[in-house]
Amino acid sequence: MGNCCSDAGGRMAAVGGTAATGNQNDAVDLYLKSRGIHGIFSQIELSFSATDLRDRDVFSKSDPMLVIYIKERDGSVTEVFRTEVVLNSLNPTWITKYTITYHFEAVQTLLFHVFDVDSQFQNVEVKMLKLEEQQSLGEASCALSEIVTKPNRLLTLDLVRRVESVSSTHSQHRGKLTVHAEECFSSKTTAEITLSCLDLESKDLFSKSDPFLVISKLVESGISSPVCKTEVLKNDHNPTWKPVFLNIQQVGSKDSPLVIECFNFNSNGKHDLIGKVQKSLEDLEKLHSGKEGENLFLPTQVGHDYENKILKSKLFVDKFSETIQHTFLDYLAGGFELNFMVAIDFTASNGNPRLPDSLHYIDPSGRQNAYQKAIYEVGEVLQFYDTDKCFPAWGFGARPIDGPVSHCFNLNGSSNNCMVEGIRGIMMAYTSALFNVSLAGPTLFGHVINKAALIASQSLTNEAQKYFVLLIITDGVVTDLQETKDALVKASDLPLSILIVGVGGADFKEMEILDADKGERLESSTGRVASRDIVQFVSFRDVQGGEISVVQALLAELPTQFLTYMRSRDIKPCS
Repeated sequence: MGNCCSDAGGRMAAVGGTAATGNQNDAVDLYLKSRGIHGIFSQIELSFSATDLRDRDVFSKSDPMLVIYIKERDGSVTEVFRTEVVLNSLNPTWITKYTITYHFEAVQTLLFHVFDVDSQFQNVEVKMLKLEEQQSLGEASCALSEIVTKPNRLLTLDLVRRVESVSSTHSQHRGKLTVHAEECFSSKTTAEITLSCLDLESKDLFSKSDPFLVISKLVESGISSPVCKTEVLKNDHNPTWKPVFLNIQQVGSKDSPLVIECFNFNSNGKHDLIGKVQKSLEDLEKLHSGKEGENLFLPTQVGHDYENKILKSKLFVDKFSETIQHTFLDYLAGGFELNFMVAIDFTASNGNPRLPDSLHYIDPSGRQNAYQKAIYEVGEVLQFYDTDKCFPAWGFGARPIDGPVSHCFNLNGSSNNCMVEGIRGIMMAYTSALFNVSLAGPTLFGHVINKAALIASQSLTNEAQKYFVLLIITDGVVTDLQETKDALVKASDLPLSILIVGVGGADFKEMEILDADKGERLESSTGRVASRDIVQFVSFRDVQGGEISVVQALLAELPTQFLTYMRSRDIKPCS
């Protein structure tokens, strides 16, 4: 489940998934992202049953069929699935199951509608049935996240039937629908592979090559999509890389074609292709069992065409084994939670909140400002993973009434309690704070990061099954850059990820430094290097006009960061 990588220390490290050590590897991540790396996903199989359905037939019991719809963010609804018809049953268990791809970074709203199929249509294929000719037995809805976060992945919903009268519309309870989610087994099957090369050609003028491997799957269009990479090994023509964990579902199947490319690392991002091979996982397993090497080839232009030049360099498979790795959903089923925290920038550069040109302006029409949008979009995803839905919320860069400038104050105005209830509670505390503090400065992150780290550290001491996610929303460049780096390096050992949203028109290049996806690992003032990348940064203006939402841009890599932490510390989910 997810991407894979191996690890090397310092500047030559690279990023992208899970290795034997559990660390991440940063140097070639931007290069891979530009070629289409995507976030974690899982195939989920949903099964359904119902109890106490309404009997709509006169001489027999109802003949129920379940229809499922997907509700999109814009409110549009699309039918995606129908079960079979169960004859004469008010407590049906449907055999047909629905398979859906689970995306952590999105709220996937499912609508369920149970129909009583009239006896005259029972010899008609279900996909040909006209729903307007069937009687409604009730409907329900939920987010897919609500199902997968249940310890047993079992969610029971009340079926309701909307009844319209002249004066009002009300709902009548019409039985219950139970939905059970099961993660498809293949999504847990992982191949552990140790790869090596002999006699690599030199691409550097005065030294040996600095090789790393990129493993890509071939999609239908013939384009290669990266799914895995190794660390970079410096000055080595006979490299042996650390094991990589390659999810079999992610590449399709064991006989799906893979392209393994060997590159020479260059710090400018323009990596030289040394050579490549095309093999399936099954082929790699055979190379391992036969202890044989495979010659790399290099596409070489001959006239207007390309020919594959066979090289003396060889690829070897030193180890090949298949294991079942615990997935993100396994940890959720085992009782792990994601706890949401938020910190909001109240510095004066946001502008006077009472004026329409302020980033903090509360529009009487109800239109959300950038801060409200970020809170809502991130919060609506993460709230399903937090059972009590009570969230720590802070502000920074403002002067509370009759007090000095504070770089971490409780958003609700309390002197000793930072918790608010629900996303609505965060919104209300934010609005209230705008009228109870004076915007000031400068922009300092260190205080709120240390506060979040303290909560994560205390949870670790109590052996709680929690992982924390801090959302920082800011309009400006951080002033305490080195102090922030120190705080992040220290926090990298804790069950904590930090999401930063930049709003407004500031130059956020320094923010991108904090996001190790785009550079080398963060280093503290004492020379200590972060144990893993825990920061994701996105500029609100870069994504709000495009197809990808702020939420998807920020959250896509969060499950990978969670798994990296758990696996690096050999923390296993409770069965």
